[in-house]
Amino acid sequence: MAGGREVAESCVDAVIAEMVATYCKRLHPSKPELAARRVEAIGYQVGMQLAERYTKDRPRFADHLEVIKFICKDFWAEVFKKQIDNLKTNHRGVFVLQDNRFRWLTRLSIDSPANPSDSSPTSSAKVAQAAGPYLYYPCGLIRGALTNLGVPCAVSAEVSTLPACSFIVRIKA
Repeated sequence: MAGGREVAESCVDAVIAEMVATYCKRLHPSKPELAARRVEAIGYQVGMQLAERYTKDRPRFADHLEVIKFICKDFWAEVFKKQIDNLKTNHRGVFVLQDNRFRWLTRLSIDSPANPSDSSPTSSAKVAQAAGPYLYYPCGLIRGALTNLGVPCAVSAEVSTLPACSFIVRIKA
């Protein structure tokens, strides 16, 4: 390794899981929205710094679409060791980044329904509720990176089947 520093992926996964548990279950168990804001803010700062690092030798991006493509390909590959699986847009400032096997949700499990083929709204709600706290940080990470690259936005996440996840990026005008 020539001058670079690396950390084992399992260590990063463990730190993120512990951060989420600390904020959501120990520091702010009765204030989930405060825990969400704090975890998202940490992700935002990290995303800002990573965007700076990953683009320092690149020319400036011409438009929002180029920045989004950079996030889907290069940024995602650096952070998650793979590219995003699918990118959709309505061409009005909304982008959906689909990751069919989001790394930070692969070890997450919820209580199985009595009927394994149960895909009722209740089981989807359970999945979303269980995964939600683990998506604050990556939403902040994406928002921080995009903001640093000149794309002010809001980022939210949706999950219906683990470990697939969709990140919805709404560009602010």
